[in-house]
Amino acid sequence: MALIKSISGIRGTIGGRSGDGLTPVDVVKFTAAFGQWLRQRNPDHQTVVIGRDGRMSGELVSKLVAATLQGLGLNVIDLGLSTTPTVELAVTGEAAAGGIILTASHNPIQWNALKLLNETGEFISAQDGANVLAIAEAESFDFADVRKLGHYRSDDTWLQKHINLILALPLVDRNAIAARNFRVVVDAVNSTGGLAVPMLLEALGVEQISKLHCVPTGNFAHNPEPLPENLRDIIKEMEKGTADLGIVVDPDVDRLALICEDGSPFGEEYTLVAVADYVLKNSGNNPGQSRNTVSNLSSTVALRDVTHKHGGQHFASAVGEVNVVDMMKANEASIGGEGNGGIIFPELHYGRDALVGIALFLTHLARSGKSASMLRRTYPNYYISKNKIELTPDIDVDAVLARIQAKYARNPINTIDGVKIEFDKEWVHLRKSNTEPIIRIYSESETLATADHLAGKIISDIREVLAEKR
Repeated sequence: MALIKSISGIRGTIGGRSGDGLTPVDVVKFTAAFGQWLRQRNPDHQTVVIGRDGRMSGELVSKLVAATLQGLGLNVIDLGLSTTPTVELAVTGEAAAGGIILTASHNPIQWNALKLLNETGEFISAQDGANVLAIAEAESFDFADVRKLGHYRSDDTWLQKHINLILALPLVDRNAIAARNFRVVVDAVNSTGGLAVPMLLEALGVEQISKLHCVPTGNFAHNPEPLPENLRDIIKEMEKGTADLGIVVDPDVDRLALICEDGSPFGEEYTLVAVADYVLKNSGNNPGQSRNTVSNLSSTVALRDVTHKHGGQHFASAVGEVNVVDMMKANEASIGGEGNGGIIFPELHYGRDALVGIALFLTHLARSGKSASMLRRTYPNYYISKNKIELTPDIDVDAVLARIQAKYARNPINTIDGVKIEFDKEWVHLRKSNTEPIIRIYSESETLATADHLAGKIISDIREVLAEKR
């Protein structure tokens, strides 16, 4: 069993003993802490929006969350089966004090989580998250008198409202998409993307939609992280040569992966690259539009290349959606996100949104006149190698990273999130885990062999440092 308390929310495995897993007691405790924090922050705003992905535990957790918020005197708008970006939009659309998304994103079936949103529909800040955890630790809850209990109502209209907002975006061209008569296969891992993605595609004029794992039972048909090794079913379907594009989303529909018409992965890192290319190319229609972009330190430099091609500046943030959003706002970026297929398009909202990513990508593909594989070949090729080295709990990870930083002091180094070292045509990013004695090592180069070699060299350096300390 596992229970992870972080600044952005609470996630854990369902069941077990209180404090060791995400039990009903833990759900109530941390929901109460967040509700108490919302009441202190926005005493005149008494509404909270909630929504969930398709997980088996979702209905149970949702009932606990709603009742706890009502017990604090807060009114609940329950979107039911929804998506993370839909809940984010509904918070501002309903002028709510905040929101809770019940999803463990790409984590396996036994996990669930409470993801916490502020009044702007964005994930709460580090300081706000620390305040919520402090309230939970002290159990300083003040529940409402029986005459002041909160109200509850369900609202299943927000998914359609979300789609309508996407259709209204100037860069979404429904006519171009419909004219291409795309044949699309969708894999939604038996979660809420099975409802949302086909609805969006139909609204965009796509008439030929094949559905794989699109019934939101929460019984995930494969590992829900949308990586190529988990997508054998849709790749096999695309290899038949009867479809133009495969679309894969994770359980809460904030990550987007694409499969080309020949069954080859477009590359999760390249979802953002392609969409950014389209957005930047068309930002010239508005002279005041920024051509700046943001991605995190562990994302491909292909986005930087595309941004420079269009005359913009690329900025790298610390890993985490909150950090990406903060840097996007600071630099007025027109698009940003993370290399895991997370698209953030601020003209709609500041949150990772697979649905707006689908609409923008299909417009780009339709207007290009190319196939998906041809479009992919227009972008520079980079390969990322992802590794980790496990340490013993007694090791000072920060000291190890400091030694590596000193060893490569002559190279350009970024330390806003771990240590990122730049080489001629490569980079390596070292980050320590917040929950385990692990250093994660990401490296990128123009060939996978070189990226693997670079990661191996850094791992060897770390082992030398550890040997010296013995």
